[in-house]
Amino acid sequence: MTEHVRVAVIGSGFGGLGAAVRLRREGITDFVILERASSVGGAWRDNSYPGCACDVPSHLYSFSFAPNPDWPRTFSGQEHIRAYLEHVTDVFGLRPHLRLDSEVLRMTWDAQELRWDVETSAGRYVADVVVSATGPLSDPKIPAIPGLDSFPGKVFHSARWDHGHDLAGRRVAVVGTGASAVQIVPAIQPEVSRLTLFQRTPPWVMPRVDRAVSGAERALHRALPVTARLRRGLLWGIRELQVQAFTKHPNELGFVEQLARRNMARAVKDPALRAKLTPDYRIGCKRILLSSTYYPALTRSNVDVVASGLSEVRGSTLVAADGSEAEADVIVFGTGFHVTDMPIADRVVGADGRTLAESWKGGMEALRGASAAGFPNWMTIIGPNTGLGNSSMILMIESQLNYMADYLRQLGVLGGRAALDARPSAVHAWNRRVQDRMRRTVWSTGGCTSWYLDASGRNTTVWPGTTAEFRRATRRVDLAEYEVVRAPARRDAAEEQVAEEQAAGSQAAGSQAGEEKEVTA
Repeated sequence: MTEHVRVAVIGSGFGGLGAAVRLRREGITDFVILERASSVGGAWRDNSYPGCACDVPSHLYSFSFAPNPDWPRTFSGQEHIRAYLEHVTDVFGLRPHLRLDSEVLRMTWDAQELRWDVETSAGRYVADVVVSATGPLSDPKIPAIPGLDSFPGKVFHSARWDHGHDLAGRRVAVVGTGASAVQIVPAIQPEVSRLTLFQRTPPWVMPRVDRAVSGAERALHRALPVTARLRRGLLWGIRELQVQAFTKHPNELGFVEQLARRNMARAVKDPALRAKLTPDYRIGCKRILLSSTYYPALTRSNVDVVASGLSEVRGSTLVAADGSEAEADVIVFGTGFHVTDMPIADRVVGADGRTLAESWKGGMEALRGASAAGFPNWMTIIGPNTGLGNSSMILMIESQLNYMADYLRQLGVLGGRAALDARPSAVHAWNRRVQDRMRRTVWSTGGCTSWYLDASGRNTTVWPGTTAEFRRATRRVDLAEYEVVRAPARRDAAEEQVAEEQAAGSQAAGSQAGEEKEVTA
């Protein structure tokens, strides 16, 4: 049986749950949330590795419409963020809309009906509008390492942590030095017998000034919610001021770089190790990582830092690109996600029969980070060039929810069976403006290769401006940037009968002519 809904939301992380809440606030209750897992949470459900926490302050990393006065720490751990998302699901009555264990296998645009046919692992849906909130940090990426299949021990990605496998007394290799690895290394170092860190590129690391939020602070935020809003506003304002250095004046980051060097020098006394850990690119080119325990962990006697990437596996022997070798019982990949080549793009088939992946073959681009040309009534949350390098993604998500809400209002105003398809010219114009601004940012001029860049070296991930600028850009839908698509006119029953009779007559005449031709021959 196929279920017809007004809106199908894909994913139940911050983006998907936020979209669901906004739909209800707009008076739309005819929607489902399609989630491939058995619970909500998105990246904060999947990433449960030891030490997992957010590097954005708790009071900023939450919905403005669902403040949490009871955050236990200034930088909350994974378990607290996941609990918050479960709380949002309950408070806003989203559970009846959830369709868990329902992985989207295919979404196909029906140009006749102006609807999306959505095939999932648990059934089929027909949706007038699709809001894709799968997120860029959904599908782990493990590099193709020669010989990896021959490794006799345990292998897993940080986002698929095997909690049933005890690391105590084991020789563990951690591959990668991104945000996950910086948290994993100090968390597991005390229990493993040997930890080998394969570091292709060292990160810049600043102290993480984390502390418990006192009972008095929490009581104050509960009694006077305005104090929590002021706290959030202060955190937001500081980060807005920082954006200029990242996007317009990268040379101003030199002072921050000096602070990062001093932070390293305080923890790492060995000059040789310090040389391995010192980046050769401008701070901010890759995401600045926050940790007060990472550098101290690397100085412990049971830790080896290999300043080279993993290039080959020979049984239990791991070989680095510089030729050095290490023995391991467990390999943990902290190697990121499919960000610029999201697998969901292969499952979305647009108006011209092409998949979104085919449409984005030359690089991802979407009008205001939401609408792709040729994919009517399809929107994405956390789409191309909506990521941030120094602030909370929740701010960007809420801006996109504003855009989504106005998109649906415009469809309502148009009336009847209608769809909005982003004009290619509008998409290209928007993307051109974004890329023009990108040229002078630290992500383009800082001298690094990061996961922000796609295969052609173009930054299709980060927003080159402030969150306030993005909020203004997505406040309303400009219908001039869209083509209004109407459903083909339907013929009534009498017209259908005449058409069928004409078709049958034409077929009979054709058959007779064929017979005459055959006899003549």
